[in-house]
Amino acid sequence: MSLSAVNFWAVLAAAVAAWLAGTGYYTVLAEPWARALGTNTDHLRRERAARAGTLAAWFPFLLVFVAELVMAFVLAVLMREMDITGPRGGALTGALAWLGLVATTNAVANMFADRKIMLTIIDTGHWLLALLVMGGVLGWFG
Repeated sequence: MSLSAVNFWAVLAAAVAAWLAGTGYYTVLAEPWARALGTNTDHLRRERAARAGTLAAWFPFLLVFVAELVMAFVLAVLMREMDITGPRGGALTGALAWLGLVATTNAVANMFADRKIMLTIIDTGHWLLALLVMGGVLGWFG
């Protein structure tokens, strides 16, 4: 396995695309997500405003981006080792990685934390979207 053969521009593009897709996803699902957390978007906006200008305000977004960089890199390595090419093949590989690694982990963690099923569905759906986008972008880059 040669990690130097990974296209790091493709990894960066995949992470950025996934991050932007996630932004849109949670923008659309903000209210149901807040309800699943047991709160509402007004309360969350007030909390965010209280942290404005601090590292605490931006750290979650930074963490998501770093996580997506790592995921895109690992997905790129898997796709290269399995000789997966094209956006369709990449998206299918992303979906398979999601099913076997992300959906299962999220479901178990959220059930033991006694989280509402809707929170699990929304959050796990985000990672499905992210991995589909990452795989598609990585496959497009070849």
